[in-house]
Parts: sequence; structure tokens; C-alpha cells
Amino acid sequence: MTDSSTVAAAPANQPQFLGHPVGLYVCFLTEMWERFSFYGMKYLLLLYLTKYHLFSDAGGLDVLGSYAGLVYAMPVIGGMLADRYLGMRKAVTFGAILLCMGHLGLAYEGFQAYVENGVVVQDTGAIQVFYFSLALIIMGVGFLKPNISTIVGQLYGKEDARRDSGFTIFYMGINLGSFIATLSVTYLGETYGWGYGFGLAGIGMVIGLIVFLTGQKYLFGYAEPANPALLKEKVFAGINKEWLIYLATIPALVVMWQLVQYNPVVHSTLLGMSFIVLVGIIWFITTQCNKEERDRMIVLIILTMSTVVFWALFEQSASSMTLYADRVLDRTVFGYEATAGQFGSLNAFFIITLAPLFAWLWIALAKRKLEPSTPVKFALGIIQAGLGFGALVYGATHPNEAGYVAAWWLILAYALHTMGELCLSPVGLSAVTKLAVPKVVGVMMGSWFLATAYSELLATQLAKLAAIDTHAGEVANVSEALAAYTELFSFLFYVGVGVGVFMLLISPWLKKRMHGVH
Repeated sequence: MTDSSTVAAAPANQPQFLGHPVGLYVCFLTEMWERFSFYGMKYLLLLYLTKYHLFSDAGGLDVLGSYAGLVYAMPVIGGMLADRYLGMRKAVTFGAILLCMGHLGLAYEGFQAYVENGVVVQDTGAIQVFYFSLALIIMGVGFLKPNISTIVGQLYGKEDARRDSGFTIFYMGINLGSFIATLSVTYLGETYGWGYGFGLAGIGMVIGLIVFLTGQKYLFGYAEPANPALLKEKVFAGINKEWLIYLATIPALVVMWQLVQYNPVVHSTLLGMSFIVLVGIIWFITTQCNKEERDRMIVLIILTMSTVVFWALFEQSASSMTLYADRVLDRTVFGYEATAGQFGSLNAFFIITLAPLFAWLWIALAKRKLEPSTPVKFALGIIQAGLGFGALVYGATHPNEAGYVAAWWLILAYALHTMGELCLSPVGLSAVTKLAVPKVVGVMMGSWFLATAYSELLATQLAKLAAIDTHAGEVANVSEALAAYTELFSFLFYVGVGVGVFMLLISPWLKKRMHGVH
């Protein structure tokens, strides 16, 4: 057990591997397998609902939107509970157990839906198991996701020069897990049976939990609660605070179980929360800040709102772009016919291959005093997200004899989207910590994640613009389907490029109001 003052100073005698603490690799493997299960399931989800349970496009997208919005909102609460009470180890362990249960629950398919006298007959019991499994995953991610990253930071002293490279290795684990999962889990699910794919994702999470539990000795107590005695305090009926947190998860699971089925409620809740937070921030800026603080906070609000546009475009990958790959794409690449879900691996592939290039590029430009400012990087990221859809619009004008679009256009779209992500995402959280007034940095970080959660929901609402009537999960007319997707992607192209250019035009004004923060 360690107190918070001990955590800040990492001992010099930690076991090392390849120049980094062994604990880094424990976190690396835990997060790799967690992301393996998360991304494998994410790219299988919509295909499973529309092709096996015969949900309409709109119905399947509503479930995906509710799930994605909630899964990005819950880490705010999970991080708070770990900071104040549980500590990172207990939070990560509990989250991993919930994730294992959720992913393995998804492996139960029930009978395949069928059409009888024009009516879709579904296994409602199996669908409820599916919803409850999603609730378990939402809660599990909430406890695990924000805290595994915190542990990595604790392994290094505040002045340790290896900290940045340690986080780089850790984030490579995230993308390696995503890349392997979206190739293997989606292939198994689409080719041999949905339950096999979801089951493999669950097995991945079990491996991650085992790695984390067996690697505890290499974490040196950094992940323990700051005040263990507080957890042992009895609350009522002999139940202490730690067990109260665990037991409170049960009613929270019931709430998530219901919410994931009712997209309008989730949408209204996130929109309402966003409005309340924005009003509170505006009040704080108006009454509590000096001019310099006010300027920086205004810049941060504008940057945060611009990320909603970026992520709403970027997150088409698991919704409209996956359905596009399934229905109107010639998926043959170098003689191999990929499954629709496997194209989701392209984002992770391009991050792994392009991230070192971008890191070198920013350093090289900085040496020449040419590195773009943060607002310009945001603008470039949004423009590239729009250009990715431009590639798909252009590709749609050159279908093959059967009316299908060549896979290379979707690959190019993913490459452009990933380059946009590399411009915007790495500097985003850094901008929050640098621009926010210190006393509200936690609130602004929560607002950042709330904006991300809302953008996930918005992404599926946009994808519904291209919702198509299918027969037993298959499109009847490829050219009509292609026209619907092209209309959506044209709109997203103009939105991305338009908002990006607007951000580029106001970037000098934003930079001036950052008052020297870079």
C-alpha cells in the first residue's frame, strides 16, 4: 500500500525490460487484449444486428449509437471512483471482470430471425441477453479504460525522460490489439458464426485480466487506493464503502440495460448534460476569469466543439462505412476477399505505420519554426476527415461491371481519416490541460469526453441518412444502395471540408487568444 506522495516518485530499482519498467508491459498487454475485445466486437455489432437479428438499418444504428455514446461517457465516472476510493488496481480488475462477462454473453446468439408473412420474427430473449451484455461492457469500460492509462503514468517519476516513449509503446498496444482483433474477430464472426467472433473477443478479455492479475508485483503498489482505510469504513448493514461501490453497479447495470435500447433517451440525456455543462462553463468564464484566462477558455470551448464534427465523421467507420463495405464494395484486395468488418482494421494499421512519420514531421517542422499551431492542426484534421469521404464519392463514379466500388477507395478514405486523427487527437488532451484554468481542468477534461460521447451518438444519427430497406439483411438493388451512401458521403465531405476551412480561417484569431500556449 502506498499513499499519494509515494506514488509520485518511482523507485530506481524497478525491473526493466528494453529500457522501460516491466510494469509498462503488463499494462501494454492488458490494454492490448481489452482493445482486442472492444474493437473486435464494435465492428461486428451492426452487421450482427442487421444480418442475423434482421434489425432495420435505423434500428441497428440506434443500438450502436446508444452503446457508443454510453461507453465513452462512463469513464468519467469510473475515473472519479478510482481516484477517490478504489484505486486503479481494484477499478481495472472489476472493470475487466465485467467486460469478460459482457463479451462472453454476446456469444449467445439465440435463433436466427426470419420473415413470416412479411413480419420479422426475432428471438426476443436472446436480444435481451445481448442488451444486458452491452450494459456489462459499458460499465466495464467505465472502470477499466481511464485507469489503466493512469497506472502507466505512475510507473515513471515526474521528471523521467522515458515517460513519453513509454506512453507511445502503450498506445501501440492499443492499436496492435485493435488491428489483430478487427482482422480475426470479424472474420470468424462473419465467416463461421457470430457467436464464435464474440466468443473470441471474450477470450481476449479473459487473457487481458489474467495478465493484469499475474503482473501485480511489477506495479509496485502504484495502483492501490490512496486511502485504504476509507474503503473499509462501514456504511450500513455491515457493508463497507468498497462493496457498496460494487453493489451499486447492479442497479446501474439495469439502467444501462434499458438505456441501450432507447436511443432517444440517451440522445436527450447527453444533449441535456452538454447544454448544462456549457452554461456552467460560460458562467465561470464570465464571472471568475481574468481576460487571459477567459480568452484561453473560449479557445478551448471552440476546439472542443470542433472535435464533435471530426469524431462524428471519423466514427462512420463502424456504422455507414461498415455497411458500405458489406453491401456495395468489391472487397477483393490482391486476390483476397476481405470481410466487411475487416476493413475496420485499417485505422489501426495506418496509425501504427504513420504515427512515427507524423512524430518526426512535427519535430522537423518545429526545428524550422514551421510547426502548425494547435488550431491549425485541428483544422487540418477535420479537412482530412472530409476528404476521406470525397475519395468515396469519387470512387462511386467508377464502379465495376456489377456496380461495386473498388476496395482501394475505402482504403484511401481510411488513410485520410487516420492522418486527420494524427493531426487532431494527440494534441487534444494536451490542449485541455494547457488552456483550462487550473481549478476547472477536471471539469474541462470531463467536457472533452462528454463531447466525444455525444459525437459517437451523432455519428449514428448521420449514418441513418443512408438507411436502406433490406430483404433478410441483404440489399435488393446495389446501384440504389450506392446512390444512398454517396449522397450521405457527399454531405459529410462538404461538412468536413467546410468546417475545417472555417477553423483554418479563424486559427490566427484563436492562436492570439491562447496567449503563448502552444
